[in-house]
Amino acid sequence: MWITNGTLADVAVVWAKLNGVIHGFLVEKGRKGFTAPEMTGKHSLRASVTSELIFQDCEIPKENMLPKTDGLKAPLMCLNQARYGIAWGAVGSAMACYDAALGYAKSRIQFGKPIASFQLIQEKLVHMLTEITKGQLLTLRLGRMKDKGELRFQQVSMAKRNNVHHALEIARTAREILGANGILDEYPVMRHMANLESVKTYEGTHEMHTLIVGEDITGIPAYV
Repeated sequence: MWITNGTLADVAVVWAKLNGVIHGFLVEKGRKGFTAPEMTGKHSLRASVTSELIFQDCEIPKENMLPKTDGLKAPLMCLNQARYGIAWGAVGSAMACYDAALGYAKSRIQFGKPIASFQLIQEKLVHMLTEITKGQLLTLRLGRMKDKGELRFQQVSMAKRNNVHHALEIARTAREILGANGILDEYPVMRHMANLESVKTYEGTHEMHTLIVGEDITGIPAYV
C-alpha cells in the first residue's frame, strides 16, 4: 500500500521473504498476477500518484531477484536517504508558510495599521522563523556529515522527526495569522498543512523516529 508512482512505473521493486529471508525482486508491469491500481480519495499529497500493488498468483523468475539484498539492510538504506531528503523538504514547506504569513501580516490592515504591528502576531512570526532556522542548521550539519561519510541513521531520524513536527506547527500558526483566508487555495498554507500531515507519518512515523533516537540515547530498545 501507499506506493508512490506504482501505477505509472514500468518496474516495481518489491521486498518479500524467500525461505524466511527478505530479498529484493523486480516485478515488471504486465506480468501475470500483478496489478497496481491508483489509490483515490486522498486529502493529502494529492499531486502524487499513490498506488496499491496487488499480487495474485504472481510468479517471479529467479533472475528477477536482486543480488546482495539479504535481510533488511538494503531497503533501510533507501529509507535513510529518503528521510534525509524529507528533513529538507519539511523546512521548505515551513519557509513557504512563513513567507505567506509574513506577507499577509504586513499587508492586512486592522484598526488602521497592519496586523504585523501587533505583539501577538510578531511573537508567532519570531517563533516560526526561529524554528525554521534551527531546522536549516540541523539539516545542513547532517549534510556536511553525510559528505564525509560520518552520518548515522539515528541522526537522520532526529532531523526528520524535528523538522516535520515544527513545519506542521508553523503551517498551523501561519493559518492562524491568515485567519479565514488561510483555508483558501489563493495561499499555500492549507496545502502544505495537509501534505505535512502525511509527511509526519510516512518514511517512519513520528513515534518510531522518537524510539529510534531514544534507543540511541539509552541503549535500550523500547519497541522490542
